[in-house]
Amino acid sequence: MSIFPAGSPADEVLSRTVTTLRGAGCVFAEEEARLLLDAAASPAELAALVHRRVAGEPLEVILGWAEFCGLRVRVDAGVFVPRQRTRFLVGLAAELARPGAVVVDLCCGTGAIGAAVAARVPGIELSCADVDPAAVRCARLNVGPDAQVYKGDLYDALPDALRGRVDVLVVNAPYVPTDEMAMMPPEARDHEPKHALDGGADGVEVHRRVAAGAPEWLAPGGSLLIETSEEQAPLTARAMADHGLVPRVSTDEDVYCTVVTGTRTAG
Repeated sequence: MSIFPAGSPADEVLSRTVTTLRGAGCVFAEEEARLLLDAAASPAELAALVHRRVAGEPLEVILGWAEFCGLRVRVDAGVFVPRQRTRFLVGLAAELARPGAVVVDLCCGTGAIGAAVAARVPGIELSCADVDPAAVRCARLNVGPDAQVYKGDLYDALPDALRGRVDVLVVNAPYVPTDEMAMMPPEARDHEPKHALDGGADGVEVHRRVAAGAPEWLAPGGSLLIETSEEQAPLTARAMADHGLVPRVSTDEDVYCTVVTGTRTAG
């Protein structure tokens, strides 16, 4: 059944919605308008959804989900929204994983990265962790009953049974320098948790903490993968090298994503 009353064809409503979103600065106004129309059960609900989007709320939070690596990932309010560029991080992690591998998604947010790696490499032993209770609740819904999701600050969240066993440690920790937070899009700055965005003075404070603890948790030959930026990549790589990991920087220009991989030597 159409949500539109007689005399209001869907294409006219779509056109008006596109115009409204475009006027609010939405780059993908037509695509967003179609998604909002699909989500609305009535004209009044559509108006409310459009109002939320015009006010700057992330589309994924309004819809309650994001498409990521072919998966529909639940996104709750106040949780970091998975970025499409992070597909590159997922691809690199999946190349290193294998059935039976122990994979940890640290700073997991929605758990999108772990869920996507598990979808590409069936049979992995997946654990996720985040310091934010809202993120932990969301991740548990996304990764399914076969994965474990823990709450805590970085490695403090993980059980001792994982120590020295992790084959692939994948991390999308914050890497925006504190002084650049004000330049972020309002939908991120105003609606996502600061701790998921603010990387400290030079953007790599959390990366240093992750790199410092990684050798204790990685299996021999295991790898730590951290999404970063081209500007921060040398600092992230240095942090890994300072703690005995062998770093490698990879960049995908198409999605503007840079990942530093640090491997623990097998010896």
